[in-house]
Parts: sequence; structure tokens; C-alpha cells
Amino acid sequence: MSVQDTLRSMGLTLPQPARPVASYVPAVRVGNLIYTSGQIPTRDGRLTRRGKVGIELTQDDAYDEAQTCALNALAAVQDLTGSLDAISQVVKVTGYVNSAEGFSDQSTVVNGASDLLVKLFGEKGKHARAAIGVAGLPLDAAVEVDLIVEVGG
Repeated sequence: MSVQDTLRSMGLTLPQPARPVASYVPAVRVGNLIYTSGQIPTRDGRLTRRGKVGIELTQDDAYDEAQTCALNALAAVQDLTGSLDAISQVVKVTGYVNSAEGFSDQSTVVNGASDLLVKLFGEKGKHARAAIGVAGLPLDAAVEVDLIVEVGG
């Protein structure tokens, strides 16, 4: 089953790659590695939710936002490769969580991205990871995620 088929079976679709809001590109390939820029949770060019986790958003809301970020990062990868089936390994995920003072469960929020990647890619989706609490993110997004993936290996 292709990754696209798996996405469909989960009731998900890959969005169009997000347009950069500053001076960068959505993803860069270096050899067999693709590095995505940080992706915030947007759909159809609009931020899905704003605010800090632990104030305006619950941990569960932010988990869903992290999944949306991962889908946007995968869209950037597919834009370079033509197919998510080119991914041979998800290498690393870094998640940034716009955290209220005292909120310390960033790892659970970033599981939204990690869990999706493992469901989509199985063993190839298991990755190294960092989950970081921050005081703010671009456009007041709740979460931002970037990926490093290996292709063709």
C-alpha cells in the first residue's frame, strides 16, 4: 500500500505545500537527506488555531496541530520527490510548542507528529526527536514541526 493510500485510509489528505512567509524555501535536499523548514499548522493558507498550549489550546488540541504540521512538512517533501514513497527513513523530528508558563508536556504534544509518521511509514517512521517549549511562534501558532528524512536509501 502506498503512503497516499495509507493517508486516505486514515481519512487524511496531503495539503498543497505551504508558501513561505519569509526568505526561505519549504525544503532542501542535500544528498539523500531532505530537510524541511519549520511548518506551522495551516490549511488552505490559513493558520488553523492561534495561541499558547495550556491557555488558548488544550494539550489534545495541540496534538492535532502537531499532526497538521507534520502533514505540511510531508507536503514539502513530496513537492521535491514527487512521492512520499521515496522516503526510506524519517530521521529526525523537531517540534516547538508555544507553551504557557508552567506547561511542561511538550513531548505529548509533539507525539501528534511522531504518531502520524509511525502510522504512515511503520518502522521507517521511527525517528530521533526533540520537543521544545518556546515563548512564542510565528503568527502565534501553537506548534511548529520540521523534519529530516532520507530518500532513496
